[in-house]
Formats: sequence, structure tokens, C-alpha cells
Amino acid sequence: MSAGRRAVTAVAHRGAPYRARENTLASFRAAVAAGADAVELDVRLTRDRVPVVLHDRTLNRLWGHDVAVADVTAERLATLTGDVPSLAEALEATGPVRTMIDLPDPTAAAPTVAAVREAGAGDRVYYCGDPGALRLVRAADPGAELALTWNRAAPVRPTLLDALRPRWLNYGFGLLTPPLVERAHADGYLVSAWTADSARTMRRLAALGADSITTNHIDRMLSVFGRVNGARVAP
Repeated sequence: MSAGRRAVTAVAHRGAPYRARENTLASFRAAVAAGADAVELDVRLTRDRVPVVLHDRTLNRLWGHDVAVADVTAERLATLTGDVPSLAEALEATGPVRTMIDLPDPTAAAPTVAAVREAGAGDRVYYCGDPGALRLVRAADPGAELALTWNRAAPVRPTLLDALRPRWLNYGFGLLTPPLVERAHADGYLVSAWTADSARTMRRLAALGADSITTNHIDRMLSVFGRVNGARVAP
């Protein structure tokens, strides 16, 4: 890789939602086929505690049913939507690449770790979420790779970093500044940014030193970032 060019991980947010409905097998397969380095997905639990892939608490936005995921069984969920995959199905679809699991519901942490373990996917899965969710992941799997989602410009408390031992600090893209990225790198952390959809923003984040960028427009990102010696690099 030439001087001044850095590797950047291209993460497909909920798959490729401009090709297929977000967080579905079709969306994940489209992102993998496009060349994403990793796929991000969200996990919640059904009433019978099956980990399924859905971001929202209810089925209203995507499916038109004002029903909470936690209030229906996995079988009923399949009847209502026909397209919400189990985590096991999603991990199979994203098998060729890394999978970043977001945990909007902390109660899903332990069952999610168990499902990842059962699928034999622990070596390619990493987890993002708020401190509460990641504490539960760390308890369930002391060796899990974590990306701490942080929504503030203020530094993460050292005691929290010591407890979670994240590999990544995961910021909303608007929070990234040169001092923040420099401090994170100096402390030994990788920096990920979400969710950047314009080519201009992607280039700016790469110039700031982001190690990973999550986007809804994976095709756009892949057109901005080429490969050198097998690594995705900033222009």
C-alpha cells in the first residue's frame, strides 16, 4: 500500500437497503455480492426468545403491523412478515464476510452470543451497542470483539473502557474530529463511524483517519474506495 493510503473497512448497514428490504436475507446477500467487507445487522428476541434480525421494536415501519417483536413467537413473526430472518439464517447468508451485530435490546445479548457460538461464527462476528448491551456480551463471551457505540464528543470513561475492553470505538460520523481520532488511535483503539451515505462524507471520514465506515449505500462506498494489495483503501 502506498504512503498516505489507509485501509478502511466498508460495512453494509443492514445489508444493502437500496437493493432489498433492510435486514433481510436478500439485503445481506446483495451486500456480500457487491463486495462489502462486513455486514451490520440488528438482533432482537421474539416472545419465545429466538434471536431474529430486526432493528425496530415493532413491525410497524417495515411491515405495517403495530406489534412488538417481543410479543410474538418466531412462528407468528414468520406468518406476519415472511421475511424476517433468524440470526442463524442471517449468519449463513453473511458467511463470506465479517458480521457486525448491533444489539438495540440488551436482553438479546446472551441469546445472541449463544446463537453465534452454535453457528460456529465467533471468529467473524463482532458486536456493537451501548455499554449496557456490551457488558452482557462481555459476560457471555469474555473473548468477544466489541465496538462500543458512543454518542457523545466527551471521552469514554477509562473505567468503562477497562470493563468492556473494546477493540473499536463506534461513533456517529458527525462526532469525528482529528483530536478524537488521534486520541483513540494513541490509546490503541480502532475507530468506526456510522452511518455515512454521501461520497463526500466518506472521503472526509477517511481523511480524518476512520478505520471503518458503515453506510446504507454500499455500492457508492465501494466506488469511492478501491483495493490495493487486497485492502480497501481511501482515495
